[in-house]
Amino acid sequence: MSLLKRIEQGQGGQGKTPGQGGGGQSGSGDSSRLSSMQARRVSAPITSPQAGSYFDLKTRVQNKLLAELDPSMDISKTDDVRKTIQDLFEQILTEENIVLSRPERARLFEQIAAEILGFGPLQPLLEDETITEIMVNGAKNIYIERKGKIHRVPVTFENNDHVLRIIDRIVAPLGRRIDEASPYVDARLPDGSRVNAVIPPISLVGPALTIRKFSRNPITVDQLVQFGSITPESLQFLKACVESRLNVVISGGTGSGKTTLLNILSSFIPADERIVTIENAAELQLRQEHVVTLESRPPNIENRGEITIRQLVINSLRMRPDRVIVGEIRDEAALDMLQAMNTGHDGSMTTLHSNGPRDTLSRLETMTLMAGMDLPSRAIREQISSAIDLIVHQSRMRDGTRKVTYITEVSGMEGDVITLTDLFVFEQTGIEDGRVVGRLRPTGLRPKFMDKIEGSGIHLPPSIFGIGERRRY
Repeated sequence: MSLLKRIEQGQGGQGKTPGQGGGGQSGSGDSSRLSSMQARRVSAPITSPQAGSYFDLKTRVQNKLLAELDPSMDISKTDDVRKTIQDLFEQILTEENIVLSRPERARLFEQIAAEILGFGPLQPLLEDETITEIMVNGAKNIYIERKGKIHRVPVTFENNDHVLRIIDRIVAPLGRRIDEASPYVDARLPDGSRVNAVIPPISLVGPALTIRKFSRNPITVDQLVQFGSITPESLQFLKACVESRLNVVISGGTGSGKTTLLNILSSFIPADERIVTIENAAELQLRQEHVVTLESRPPNIENRGEITIRQLVINSLRMRPDRVIVGEIRDEAALDMLQAMNTGHDGSMTTLHSNGPRDTLSRLETMTLMAGMDLPSRAIREQISSAIDLIVHQSRMRDGTRKVTYITEVSGMEGDVITLTDLFVFEQTGIEDGRVVGRLRPTGLRPKFMDKIEGSGIHLPPSIFGIGERRRY
């Protein structure tokens, strides 16, 4: 496939730019000294392009650059292609006698390079490490999230078609599609960032694109403590739980940091274990070597070929996993995840959306009923209580920070009710300068599964649970 087919071409005709065309004007004397052929070939210098002419200039240079690039060039070798583009770019500006200031020249080149090698106007936002989320509401309205707060940025697309081309560039390499018949899609960027796109007629504001960025350097354990998301004592306890192969569910609301915490906890899994991960769009960043990553697949244009999370969970049990990690449970796959946890795959982990530990159990029960097995509630609750050992609940606070607010043991059944024991609870002590002040504190209760932790050769001091120490406020 030629380069022109593999990369996006800019739109727009060969619009006139300031000082170009229109014939020679009296007073300059330059045109009279040029032959007619030279006059057609050499245009007057272009300086400081304004908004009206900038698009025409960018399109003209970009199209000429695409036409002169070698169609057989491997665009995956970004550094080599970028150098080639730089050389051709300078050559075209010289041939066309386009005079730009150094900042304007750098800006034009970066925009054209982003159109060819990256994701157009979004490329600078994707490269900004301080931005955690990018939200495109049509061609002219782009917002970002920085430090938990949403801001509008002065970045725009040319039009809605431009947004659609960037969306196609994101989803096409993954074998996914988006069109009027299937107007929304989940995807991911090469760095693992999560992408959701919705287009008309579902979206009434034009193409809507949401990108949950992942840090190029995954957040470390120390950073999580430094950010105040969790305390060293509770993290030591969670590390012991993972190493002793307890089944953990991470719950929380949208954007609360569940996947980040799952990445942190999965880093505690010993390197000699076989891990199978299952996700809708692969975004987990496990550091172990022996990892098999599975990704679900939507149906094709003929409504065939769909591979669901549930099917992948069932299949993963035949792959001799030591642990099964499901990126998110949101449907009847909950039943198969519980079955996996109850059939010798201890140490498995997953995430789900909920408002608290008790709500986590209610949602699990509801999703299990979605499997259509017509199981009695008590049987489902017994499965849940025997499968899950620990619930870690994370919340997004009003100041935009993300904190672990509950670490709760699933301690068994009393009648028809699953009993929970809060081991750590976040206590808010106030608000200072708009920021939430508080700490994740132990409740003074030891979990019932301490025997299993100690049986793994891990001995935690009683002070981790607040036993033998006065609680400090």
